[in-house]
Amino acid sequence: MSRPAPLGAPGEARTVLAITPFRRLWISLSLSSLGDWLSLLALISLAAILTQGEEAVVRYFAVSGVVVLRVLPSVLLGPIAGALADRVDRRLTMVVSDILRGLLYVSIPIVGRLDWLLIANFLAGCAALFRASARDATVPTLVPKHRLEQADQLNLLTTYGAAPVAAGLFALLAALSTLLGGLFPALRTPEADFALYANGVAFLVAAVVAWRLPIPVTRGSDSPTRPSTFRAIWEGLRFAGTTRLVRGLLLGMLGASAAGGAVIGVARIFVTSLGAGNAGFGVLFAAVFTGMAVGMFAGPRILRDLSRRRLFGLSLGLSGVALLLVGLVNDMVLAAVLTTALGVGAGIAWAIGLTMLGQEVEGDIRGRTLAFLHAMARVVLMGSAAAAPLVAAAMGSRRFEAGELAYDFHGSAGVLLIAAALLILVALVTYWQVNDNHEVSLLAELRTALGGGKPGDDAPERPGGLFVVLEGGEGSGKSTQVREIAVWLREEGFDVLTTREPGATKLGMRLRTMLLDKAHAGMAARTEVLLYAADRAEHVETVIRPALERGAIVISDRYVDSTLAYQGAGRDLDGDEVARLNDWATGRLVPDLTIVLDLPVEEGLRRHADRPADRLESESLEFHERVRRGFLQLADREPERYLVLDAQEPQEAVTRAIRRHLRPLLPDPVPDDAEQITGMIPIIKE
Repeated sequence: MSRPAPLGAPGEARTVLAITPFRRLWISLSLSSLGDWLSLLALISLAAILTQGEEAVVRYFAVSGVVVLRVLPSVLLGPIAGALADRVDRRLTMVVSDILRGLLYVSIPIVGRLDWLLIANFLAGCAALFRASARDATVPTLVPKHRLEQADQLNLLTTYGAAPVAAGLFALLAALSTLLGGLFPALRTPEADFALYANGVAFLVAAVVAWRLPIPVTRGSDSPTRPSTFRAIWEGLRFAGTTRLVRGLLLGMLGASAAGGAVIGVARIFVTSLGAGNAGFGVLFAAVFTGMAVGMFAGPRILRDLSRRRLFGLSLGLSGVALLLVGLVNDMVLAAVLTTALGVGAGIAWAIGLTMLGQEVEGDIRGRTLAFLHAMARVVLMGSAAAAPLVAAAMGSRRFEAGELAYDFHGSAGVLLIAAALLILVALVTYWQVNDNHEVSLLAELRTALGGGKPGDDAPERPGGLFVVLEGGEGSGKSTQVREIAVWLREEGFDVLTTREPGATKLGMRLRTMLLDKAHAGMAARTEVLLYAADRAEHVETVIRPALERGAIVISDRYVDSTLAYQGAGRDLDGDEVARLNDWATGRLVPDLTIVLDLPVEEGLRRHADRPADRLESESLEFHERVRRGFLQLADREPERYLVLDAQEPQEAVTRAIRRHLRPLLPDPVPDDAEQITGMIPIIKE
């Protein structure tokens, strides 16, 4: 199974949304997701308003009841909804669900009673569950198989991305309700009422869009069945502990979800203690998810020289400290800023965690692990949001006085402090689990990331010239690009040496025969690594280093990264041991630029199908998948030294992209070429 480009890659979301039926489904999903989040905010707020003047414990239980009843349908009816999705007209299911939810939410402010609020909330949750199952079963019928993962990613992004939009809309509607209530006493209703009326409109529009979907009325037995939440969690638990890294990533991401749920659960009553109302609740809710969006998209681009594993643990620590300060402050503005910082840290952790899980977990285990993660994240988020008000009620409120100083302690703030302490503990455990760089201290690496020197300042003095390496799997076009770039550079007047591994020397030719001959198919993995290291030591000593010392540009087809990917990742050898061996063999000579030509495995092997396969090309698809992930993981660890390009693009476009990136690295300026301004190709990771 090939690994698709991430949703954030240029053109990916646009390509999926170019499919008209799916685009309509996505619009319907966007409106429905907006309504779901808006209703959650409105009902939590309205529950607090309807219990105004009651004991604190009653208010906390009312808020908790809203969240619990929102989660309960998936627990009770999940398997039933999944089974019915393949036996009932899906379009009709989505339309009826949206209409029913719209009517239920509009009825809540009209009735104006807490008991009906809770009943209607539960019924709406049931309708939402059946709609989600019908939607999930519909996606495979509207999107080609090779675009299905991008479609699922976009749906997931839309589901959670609607949260800050809903929070901003809720705050706006609450402020508008207060303003109109002051001008027109007849409109002086609870601020949440406006949001529920707007919510009803959103669901009705979603129903109209869903009705226009070109979904066959026939039963959907052709679509893959989606596991229930409990089944996904049960299967995921069997595979989640495959490695120490995977355990650490899952623990950290679920810890961030639990902290976010605690904020959601007590935010409404917490802002009341700060003197704010519904608008303040909307702002705090929006701050969490807006921060997460910022962290997911911008976070991994900061501190690019810092290990992604270390940044994962540090971002969780940032969230914990921010949440701790939220629980201690008594200022609404400061609480909103700190809550945004909490979201940024959680967003960074989720972005890095998902990327690393995609690279570290193999084949069907990857699918089950990610399904487990998303299912558990929903349960943890909503479970934490439901439990937080109950814990706050048990803690109660107290006033502490010391002379002229006084501090009012509220149960909601206590919950935030407990959640912060647990998140900081999770961050420490996670950092210990995922960190694999024990040779360089964290402070030294931070100084490097902030521009204060390099951990490798004690490395041997490297020769002059420019060292460029092209890497990639079978059939990715490395040899072609080496030739094209060398021709261009020679035309510009540079001294260029092109070379390859293995086999660039007389000794290397003999080693190449032994390494690639299928007669040696039973060669031990460690023997293979040692032979490649021997070839590389001779190559560096007699070819590469002399050329660099005379100031030449050396372009090599493969280098150390190939051994780390093929023998380290492909053969499941210890990557650190393989790296140390090659550091010694090369005298720690590191390329100035490594270009990874990324290509789906099946496509690469198809390109070589017309010639006899050597010993490595004959390996299994799973082996080549591990190799591909190995290259991408190496690039992710040192993004400043790598350029990852989509090798499925036309050869000329890939060449232009390499030229653009090489230009600023060349010893002397190279005249601009008009063709390099056109023909841009997607850079997957740079």
